[in-house]
Amino acid sequence: MIIEIIIFLVTFVVAYFLWRQKKVHDFLRERDVKFIPGYPFYGNTYGSMSDKRHMVDEIIEVYNKFPDERYVGYIEGSNPILIIRDPEIIKSITVKNFENFVDHKSFFFSEEDVFGKSLFGMKGNTWRDMRMTLSPAFTGSKMRLMMPSMVEVSKNVVNYLKETQGEVIDVDELIRRYANDVIAAAGYGLHVNSFVDKDNEFYKIGQSIFTFDWKQKLYIFIFINCPSLTQKLKMQLFPEKTVNFFRQIVSKTIEDRERNNIERPDMIQLLMEASKGTLNQTQNSEDPNVGFATVEEVLKPKNEVRKWTLDDLVGQVLIFFTAGFETVASTLVMCIHELALNPSIQEKLYQEVETFSHTKTLTYENLLELKYLDCVLNETLRKWSAAIITDRKCVKPFDLPPPREGGKPYRLNPGDIVYNMVNAIHLDPKYYPEPETFIPERFSDANKHNIAPFTFMPFGMGPRACIASRFALLELKVLLYFITINFKIVKCEKTMDPLRLIQKGFMIRADEGTFVKFEDRN
Repeated sequence: MIIEIIIFLVTFVVAYFLWRQKKVHDFLRERDVKFIPGYPFYGNTYGSMSDKRHMVDEIIEVYNKFPDERYVGYIEGSNPILIIRDPEIIKSITVKNFENFVDHKSFFFSEEDVFGKSLFGMKGNTWRDMRMTLSPAFTGSKMRLMMPSMVEVSKNVVNYLKETQGEVIDVDELIRRYANDVIAAAGYGLHVNSFVDKDNEFYKIGQSIFTFDWKQKLYIFIFINCPSLTQKLKMQLFPEKTVNFFRQIVSKTIEDRERNNIERPDMIQLLMEASKGTLNQTQNSEDPNVGFATVEEVLKPKNEVRKWTLDDLVGQVLIFFTAGFETVASTLVMCIHELALNPSIQEKLYQEVETFSHTKTLTYENLLELKYLDCVLNETLRKWSAAIITDRKCVKPFDLPPPREGGKPYRLNPGDIVYNMVNAIHLDPKYYPEPETFIPERFSDANKHNIAPFTFMPFGMGPRACIASRFALLELKVLLYFITINFKIVKCEKTMDPLRLIQKGFMIRADEGTFVKFEDRN
């Protein structure tokens, strides 16, 4: 009897998902949208969900399959999503008609999930209020105060590399310790040296966020196919131990500073001021950008101050850690890997920073004088962007133009999801000739005017673009400056060449890791 029940349940579940998949296929066909048929349960995400392909490869396959379409269908589990291929439509969604696409898709359904209270997870007016509350925390004047922490941690990296002369270095681990220590200092006011104290609690807890166990994979699978079930079961994406660790740091730090009237140049201090409405709301128009990829804030702060709870503040600190950590770490790792494979580019970069160092000390004000450094990082962000896509959820009905000449318009209704392409456009030869080749000169003053609008979006576009682009670029440039001026990055027997992505998940990492040697230039 039990065997019969199991057979019935398995048959029912398979039949149900086959029916749902057919329903999605019919839905897209009826709307004249081209797509690649998906698998039951997975749709077009089978490879990444089963750790057989990278998410980037899956999405680019759909993107490239229909080169003449403005947008195409992408099946995520049993859900139809539009992949936007046309930069003009991306501009329409992210900027011109932003009010129709204010929100991200829901990913944290449980009300107890503090990540849902982050700026990324907030919706509508709640998001708008938090964005305007936080925007003064990421101006050039505030970043200038955080730069000394980045310089200090960069010098810890240099000291570590000098002590390991001749050794093959695991760059993934090296850079993730750097990113960890910068966020500990600039975000939380904690002085951590993960190169000396390798097993410090902040590093171990922080890494647990990016090590997805079976429970987190199950959450994602259930979310894709039955999102409301995650709410009913009160499931959380990240372990409670991890969330409580950060919650305790924030609450204890705020309590200590308020009791002892302490101020620090870090993110918790800025959040404390922002939540009270005492954060300076003005942006100095003379503050320089950190680079070509800097995102400008387009929402203007207002005088009203919403009352934020402790978990609201914890949510911002957590998203600051998670979003900032992986974006910066993966970009730096891939940049170092590219420099090891391209010694002529590395030498040109060295000549620039070496000449600069003879007469100047690196400061926030003179950072942009290192133009080739900016080009190198922009090319890394183009070829290996951590963003992959920027999603938007339709909140008001909107008619897209036809997907092709002679087609019919597509009506987006509230709740519909679109994915604005990032990596696929960055790697499209239509916009970037020889897209697989690492060519920093694409972003030189003489050439960057050739980059079409909305074809370079490593930090997104429009009001919901990354609020911390200045911080990320500053963190990237400071370490790369100190590494370049002190070391020659040398390819070794373990350096993967040619460089390709790991064939699973969504993180931007080399398939066989990134290993190089750092030869002291002094």
